[in-house]
Amino acid sequence: QVQLVESGGGLVQPGGSLRLSCAASGSIFSINVMGWYRQAPGKQRELVAVIPNSGSTIYIDSVKGRFTISRDNAKNTMYLQMNSLKPEDTAVYYCAAGWVLGPKRFDMAYWGKGTLVTVSS
Repeated sequence: QVQLVESGGGLVQPGGSLRLSCAASGSIFSINVMGWYRQAPGKQRELVAVIPNSGSTIYIDSVKGRFTISRDNAKNTMYLQMNSLKPEDTAVYYCAAGWVLGPKRFDMAYWGKGTLVTVSS
């Protein structure tokens, strides 16, 4: 089993920044990809960014150039640095972990409880 705990959400003004963290514990050796998803009010959950153990990171077009996904393997922690935030970024952000099945195909078997990001003036 893998346990994931998110932190760093909150209220920020448009144009501001936040950094989300996801601390992983348990059978970390059993996974090979981690990522961030979000669900905005009234919308479906969507992938935001993914960082495999090997290979390229992936971002949705709407966050490219503004968000950066990274991880510190020594700390078993993943981050999402969010800059130039927009009201449309408002969502519950979820940390996820699992396995790469193929190009842009993932089996995210483990999920955090989510952290709310609200972008509003």
